[in-house]
Amino acid sequence: MYSHSKLSTFEQCSLKYKYKYVDKIKVLGKSVEALLGFAVHDVLEYLYTQVKNNKIPELDEIIMIYSNTWKDNYNENIVIVKDDLTEKDYFNKGVQFLIDYYMKHKPFTDNTLETEKRINIVLDKLNNINLIGYIDRLVHNKEKDEYEIHDYKTSNSMPSQQELDQDRQLALYSIAIKEAFGHDKPVILVWHYLAHGIKVTSSRTNSQLLDLKNQTIELIKKIESTTIFPHNKSILCNWCEYKTMCSAWNTEYKYKNH
Repeated sequence: MYSHSKLSTFEQCSLKYKYKYVDKIKVLGKSVEALLGFAVHDVLEYLYTQVKNNKIPELDEIIMIYSNTWKDNYNENIVIVKDDLTEKDYFNKGVQFLIDYYMKHKPFTDNTLETEKRINIVLDKLNNINLIGYIDRLVHNKEKDEYEIHDYKTSNSMPSQQELDQDRQLALYSIAIKEAFGHDKPVILVWHYLAHGIKVTSSRTNSQLLDLKNQTIELIKKIESTTIFPHNKSILCNWCEYKTMCSAWNTEYKYKNH
């Protein structure tokens, strides 16, 4: 079964893909940025689950849950790449993200249908090529009769509108939503860039989604026919959990990488 992150890993570095998905090597260390993303997503899922049950948690409760989630998941193996930042700096970022989001969106009346919605996209039924994904939050805008796929971003990077209009992840998710609710239903892709306090949107035509489906099938076929997995050395290596065993950085490491 494929996912957007699995496809992106192959595109980023095929050796990392091999370590993670072919050899299934488990590693302890993950980045503090990954922890930040996990903790914030976990709290926002809780928030909207409560809203669906006609309860709006107080902001203090939200921050307390975030703090507990952080403490429960932070450990000595968490990697902090940036020398000028500490664990406390990242923790405080999450607090500010949640405060800003809460104050901006309360009382959360946009008609959320589901959080962390699991979807399955059938790309090629004949060859059994499927893709799995999880939507952070699915909304039905009753006034416009549109479905909205919401995604939370905790990174500092802010893509251009052109990059968002070419984004694969949420566009693929919209295929599943159209399958469920009707191909004629508009689906809006929504990103919340929490570090900037900005919400940005995009959409795709059915023709564009068909093209994307075909492109994704071709990428998966390429992955499945790959037998040699070279590394792709880049700045992203600093956040890679396999860096210490990668031949691009550790020539003495004896693990067979291709």
